[in-house]
Amino acid sequence: MKNGSIHNGKPKRQCKECGRQFVINPTNKTVSDETKQLIDKLLLERISLRGIARVTGVSWSWLQNYVNNKLAAVPPQIKVSDKPKGKLVIECDEMWSFVFSKTIKVYIGRLIDRKTREIIGCYARR
Repeated sequence: MKNGSIHNGKPKRQCKECGRQFVINPTNKTVSDETKQLIDKLLLERISLRGIARVTGVSWSWLQNYVNNKLAAVPPQIKVSDKPKGKLVIECDEMWSFVFSKTIKVYIGRLIDRKTREIIGCYARR
């Protein structure tokens, strides 16, 4: 039986037996490989997602899911350099900032190797 319409005006139907909703002739727009390659190039150029969606003609939500899946496929890269043995000189920096309002003050600290300027550790507390 008829059950209204979807966002693009096509009639929506509902099964009388199970109550499932469906569209009789759905139009599935698949994104071609050429468009995906163009999207990858535009992402490397650091163009906004809304701009890429407008240029390529894909929906913003599809593009956001595509980018999220791409990001999940990239392995995290953490580079830890070997430190020479010997004396280690550590710098400790403390700072504070307001979070959301002046009543919430957060203290932040970090430990830095003075020779290599690499961060050794950090902490944050209220």
